[in-house]
Amino acid sequence: MKTGEERLAELYEEVARHARLYYEEDSPVVSDAEYDALTRELLELERAYPELARPDSPTKRVGGAVLDKFRKVEHEEPMLSLDNVFGEGELRAFVTRLEQGAGEDFCAGAAPAFVCEMKIDGLAVSLVYEDGVFARGATRGDGRIGEDVTENLRTIRTLPPRLKQDVPGRLEVRGEVLITREQFAELNRVREENEEPLFANPRNAAAGSLRQLDSRVTASRGLSVFLYYIVDAEKHGVTRQSGALRRLEELGLPTQKAWKLCRSFEEAAAFIETWREERFSLNYATDGVVLKLDDIALWNRLGSTSHAPRWAVAFKYPPEEVFTRVLGIDISVGRTGALTPVANLEPVRLGGTTVQRAGLHNEDELRRKDIRIGDRVRVRKAGEIIPEVVDVDTGARTGAEVPFVMPETCPVCGSPAVRLPGEAAVRCSNRASCPAQLKEGLRYFASRGGMDIRGLGDKLAEQLVEKGVVRSLADIYALTKENLMGLERMGEKSAQNLLGSIEKSKKRPLSALIAALGIRFVGDRAADALAGPDGHFDSMEALRNASEEELAGIDGIGPVIASSAAAFFRDPANGELLTRLAASGVSMTAVRPPREDAEKKKTFAGMTVVFTGELSSVTRAEAEEKVRALGGRVAGSVSAKTSLVVAGESAGSKLKKAHTLGVRVVSETEFLEMLEQ
Repeated sequence: MKTGEERLAELYEEVARHARLYYEEDSPVVSDAEYDALTRELLELERAYPELARPDSPTKRVGGAVLDKFRKVEHEEPMLSLDNVFGEGELRAFVTRLEQGAGEDFCAGAAPAFVCEMKIDGLAVSLVYEDGVFARGATRGDGRIGEDVTENLRTIRTLPPRLKQDVPGRLEVRGEVLITREQFAELNRVREENEEPLFANPRNAAAGSLRQLDSRVTASRGLSVFLYYIVDAEKHGVTRQSGALRRLEELGLPTQKAWKLCRSFEEAAAFIETWREERFSLNYATDGVVLKLDDIALWNRLGSTSHAPRWAVAFKYPPEEVFTRVLGIDISVGRTGALTPVANLEPVRLGGTTVQRAGLHNEDELRRKDIRIGDRVRVRKAGEIIPEVVDVDTGARTGAEVPFVMPETCPVCGSPAVRLPGEAAVRCSNRASCPAQLKEGLRYFASRGGMDIRGLGDKLAEQLVEKGVVRSLADIYALTKENLMGLERMGEKSAQNLLGSIEKSKKRPLSALIAALGIRFVGDRAADALAGPDGHFDSMEALRNASEEELAGIDGIGPVIASSAAAFFRDPANGELLTRLAASGVSMTAVRPPREDAEKKKTFAGMTVVFTGELSSVTRAEAEEKVRALGGRVAGSVSAKTSLVVAGESAGSKLKKAHTLGVRVVSETEFLEMLEQ
């Protein structure tokens, strides 16, 4: 048995490693509950052996190291962590410490008031507004120095570039960048299909998304933000935390609604108990409740330790895990042909919903956990969102359990299922016409980032494939009004609108077509590198004829993407698809101004352009490409740094914001005239 000294030394190394993985690499290998348990054990041993406690202990640290890839920002007021408590007894002990620290001022003739706020599972950030305009944003970093992520924060649509009310001078507010449950599930679904490492929880997904060098990647992740703290609140006339939350809302800053001013400990405890189950109704992940004294004057009296304030604490809910039984294992076939085993479970209540299925990722994961049909298994929701099988209760086995064998053929089309060397996934070999792959591929092809075919959603894609109307992506361009009007919920007007959208999609940029084809590992960025405004290739033909070595040498491509793209273009079925698309009138060339003209003509040089509303003469993507080709930058939201807003028909909130900020607005006609200058 290890001595206290030996276990202490072991924990220092273990907790420090997990902290690095969690805060700096955004790739934890243990759950939050396991990490909390290790940290608590370390803290208890430090209290038992104070003479052995290290000054650089992980229990005294705030967040993680600042990454070199970002400019460093020093916080004027340190961004601290919160101490955790795990039960009513520990919560009462915290309140007792408050009474002892604040003395007579604690009650001031009345019961102490607390603000209870749901603890958001996200990434802490600090935002600075100068004279009401968003100027800078940074991560918490190590608490003293953070990372400048201003441009990435500008991509968050709920974060206003200008406050609703005039606030002269400097206003610093703090909060949490997060990702919704739906966005988290979709992000991991796409990553699993591409055999990329999954994000362990929403916090790491938000952190990984915000700390991107390319702000377009951040923009694609659909992040949100909630603010909950005003730095030097009293200087801004705010004396209570409840008042700070209301003031933030008045300024137009996003705040979460799940908070309450509690007039007693009992009321705060009741809030915590109510939200134990209610938290699962929120569209973002929470793992506890933050309890703060409402009176900000008492914050100054109580002060802080080196890593946490004494006037606030986080009550952490225990992880919710339940046992159930595996009734069977099915196979799901995704867009890239990956055969994913899915456990059918005996229905069980978990995280506010009834869970009946849990993904098992791939064959290797299935074998590692040794999950068999009939097993009693422990289930939880990863990040309180996605059901997963944690492990098997092998002691409950009776001998009747049946090991699962991955099929040798695709369960949808019957084609051979193969596993290539070095890959974890077993895949259907029928890439061209497997109905399961075609349904997913059709949705992806028609998505806004692809061919942008409005009206071709999930349900319609399923109908088109199931009824045999579409057997290849190229069949989209052979659809007729008669084909469509025989489908559910498809009237004459809807059919006509869809056909119009399909016709418009033929003019999409070559880079959009490349991204829409669903080539493994080839997303928007890789497609831009291949055939975007500054891309390597001018035509699909040139790309198809390129060698793997040539592809790998392109900046932003590399060997993995090059290998995948080369394999796609070598496949005769894909060659036939491209030939049919070209015959249907789909553009196969990159639209760029002549190189000599492009060097001379930079109409939008140094300008940031935002489009809003529907354009009639060109597609949104074509217009954006023209701006980039002429030296400009395209943004998705209007801010004080926006140079120009192009307003089409039915322009909405972006146009209103442009007028508020005094940003120049032009019509579609005026924009086209600018292109001709």
